[in-house]
Amino acid sequence: DAGVAHRKNLGLLREIMCQESTKFKNVWTTHSASPIAYERGRIYLDNYQCCISSIAQEPRILYQKPKCSKSEKIEDALLLECPLGEMLPSPSDYKSSLIVLTVQNWLLRLSADSGEILEKIYLAGSCCKFRYLSWDTPQEVMVVKSAQNKLPAAARQVSIQQSALFYLAVFQVLPLSFIGMLEINKKIFGNSVTDVAVSNGILIVMYSMGLVRLYNFQAISEQFMEQPFDLGHEFNWNGQVGVVGKYPFGLPCNIKITDTPPLLFEASSLENAFQIGGYPWHYIITPNKKKHKGVFHICSLKDNALAKNGIQDMKCCSLEPDWIYFHPDMSGRIIHVGPNLIKVLKLKEVKNNADQMEIAEDFTIVANRENCVNNTVTVTASGRVVKKRYNLLDDDPEQETFKIVDYEDELDLLSTVAVTQIGADGKAHLDFHCNEHGILLKSIPLLESWDVTFSHEVYFDRDLVLHVEQKPNRRFSCYVYQMVCDTAEDE
Repeated sequence: DAGVAHRKNLGLLREIMCQESTKFKNVWTTHSASPIAYERGRIYLDNYQCCISSIAQEPRILYQKPKCSKSEKIEDALLLECPLGEMLPSPSDYKSSLIVLTVQNWLLRLSADSGEILEKIYLAGSCCKFRYLSWDTPQEVMVVKSAQNKLPAAARQVSIQQSALFYLAVFQVLPLSFIGMLEINKKIFGNSVTDVAVSNGILIVMYSMGLVRLYNFQAISEQFMEQPFDLGHEFNWNGQVGVVGKYPFGLPCNIKITDTPPLLFEASSLENAFQIGGYPWHYIITPNKKKHKGVFHICSLKDNALAKNGIQDMKCCSLEPDWIYFHPDMSGRIIHVGPNLIKVLKLKEVKNNADQMEIAEDFTIVANRENCVNNTVTVTASGRVVKKRYNLLDDDPEQETFKIVDYEDELDLLSTVAVTQIGADGKAHLDFHCNEHGILLKSIPLLESWDVTFSHEVYFDRDLVLHVEQKPNRRFSCYVYQMVCDTAEDE
């Protein structure tokens, strides 16, 4: 069984990586005037025109495409990897590919290694502008979402009514096949819709007043599908004759929601923040009032009952809010991150009451603030008493503060980035923790200065660490670290 050998190899890699003698060396740095993206060992520059492999000892260019025009600009991208144990129609399907969405509504599947166009689908004309790619089911079902439809100012002045707010096109991937396209219409869903998504078979509709409504997407597509269409086949639709996915016709909007679909669930939450997870199923919301910002309620999806100890509030005084989410390791646990504290929480049955669940701490990770004393009253050498007029914030940059928490699924490690900034100089380190117990296994200093006022992303992928920084005026930097096992000669 290849899977057993693969898991054993990853276990060995984790052991080697966490050894004291193992270091992470900065092997490559680059700067760019456009955003830098990273996907599974590949670094993308110049709006995906340049692809660099980060797996080699020193990153090397995989391909460099000619500079494209503004009309070919890529809006969004997803990495597509071959599903295991399935027969696919084309040999190219077995290799990784990149699905990209261009500004002119073209959906392209590119070879991840050469940038060659493998498939090309035209989505729609100027009636809507597609802008976002996301997974409904990772590596199985993909969703292409339009920007919110807004009338031009001239049309609004003469009171022209437009009911379509968003369009969603849904595809099965590898082989790429068209499931259907639907519009989110204000006549069906109301005027105050602000956003929409499809995730795990659920259509999620968000409203301006903090309301979130969930619908069964599969039931909607079965009930309101007017006619199924296959890519590349001729169609006659509403008087138009063309080929599905070809210019100028694109894709037909063949899922017409004519009546309000059955509601699965609704909740009201501040800023539409709503998450589902855990076992049995629970959801996390913030009560829909600004004074409750930073307070999280964990409730049962079955009956809306608040779990015992289900109100989580770190009571931190900080510029940046704390954040909470279900652990991506599918354990059903919850990660709650504050400026100086990371709590990993678990759901468990209340003693003598199997119907109720309670929230208990699994483990906590605390920032290193041993030398931090926050006295409101100090005494000078001459004996004069000085009172501070304010307390330090919990995320004061001069104190070690958690900025990023992530999970490396292949090595089963929880990674944290903690930063301390004194003056213009900020020092950051990436720590690896045992995902099961939270024990610190390894700490890696990041050599470049870290300014907390800039935007940062850190990717930890097997034996690679990648730091992408966005400075003012859209200047981007990328720092690549690779695992190095020290030898006696090096020392």
